[in-house]
Amino acid sequence: MPLISHGIEGHDEERRAFRFLMLNDDQVVLCQISDAALDELAGTKGTESSARLAQFLSLRKTIEQTASRLFDQGPILRGSVVKIFSKHVDGKAEETNQSPPSSE
Repeated sequence: MPLISHGIEGHDEERRAFRFLMLNDDQVVLCQISDAALDELAGTKGTESSARLAQFLSLRKTIEQTASRLFDQGPILRGSVVKIFSKHVDGKAEETNQSPPSSE
């Protein structure tokens, strides 16, 4: 079952990741995407912390679809964080808010 978009926590400089929230029924699921994965999706490198929110928002649909896919692949224990790294993304997204094309 796909997760549903919920909220944004923001950039965590210490973890070098952007944190956001999704819903699984009524359960809040904490998710994060590494700075490297964000940059890979955006086709950039070394994005400043102050620009991470705009970067996340421009790629939000693709990022949330990836988080939902990882959650469904589980098992994810209650209270665990869904973590997206570069290995989980397919490189630069084809278009803003579009997922990469299917390989079917």
